[in-house]
Amino acid sequence: MSSASRQLHFLVVDDNEDIRDVFSRLVERAGHAAATAEDGQAAVERLQEESFDVMLLDLTMPRMNGVEVVRWLREHPAVAPTMKVVVISAWAGEHRATLQELGVDNVMQKPLRIQQLTDLITETLRTVDS
Repeated sequence: MSSASRQLHFLVVDDNEDIRDVFSRLVERAGHAAATAEDGQAAVERLQEESFDVMLLDLTMPRMNGVEVVRWLREHPAVAPTMKVVVISAWAGEHRATLQELGVDNVMQKPLRIQQLTDLITETLRTVDS
């Protein structure tokens, strides 16, 4: 399947419903599929049921925060071995060293611009198709 026709499957994880809705709509407008989870615990449950190409992950959430989700993923590598994890947070700076130790290189600052998401999709398609 070519980059132009390949549909990516995103998991949008954020405790703010408005943010989940906006990110999901942006992903869908770009021609891709989006599922959502309202916190880290719901994300982990979803990841065990479905496979995703990209997870857009907030850091500050109840029940299980974003760093805990990434740690869980590292402890369960078979769950999502090729999924790209992108942390999107207004507070990512204080967690950057921990995220890098956990192998998360993609950190974006809220508020996210549409062009950043478009660039992320393009980059992910290039990686998936190569």
